[in-house]
Amino acid sequence: MRKYKFTIHGNTYDVEVLSLEDNIAEIDVNGSTYKVEIQQEVKTIKTPKLIRKTVEPTGETDRAKTSKPAEKKGAANVKAPLPGTILSINKKVGDFVKVGDNLLVMEAMKMENNINAHKEGTITALKINVGDSVLEGDVLVEIGGN
Repeated sequence: MRKYKFTIHGNTYDVEVLSLEDNIAEIDVNGSTYKVEIQQEVKTIKTPKLIRKTVEPTGETDRAKTSKPAEKKGAANVKAPLPGTILSINKKVGDFVKVGDNLLVMEAMKMENNINAHKEGTITALKINVGDSVLEGDVLVEIGGN
């Protein structure tokens, strides 16, 4: 956080404030860590402290992430990464796409985002239209296997 240099009775000390919570500071003095209490009025913070809950796996971890080379490739869904609005659709059902091909453009958080194919194959379904509002995780495009 902050570094200081103190001189006490002719001795020089390098002091670094590591953390400060309420009136307890954790400091490092010449390589030794101490917890000290600060004698001052504790100010109330207006911004609430964010405490995140631990996330449990959804149970999909036992499934293989990739298919074996000899297996027939299945369909893949392209999902919305953020809530937004569909601005344009650049492919149609039946088009063959390669990895990285631009499928559509959506506006999210006042920015245009290109949604690209993450799998090679033929587009089997478009689940959206221009102007549609989508939520994060909504299926936008289905891509079939080779």
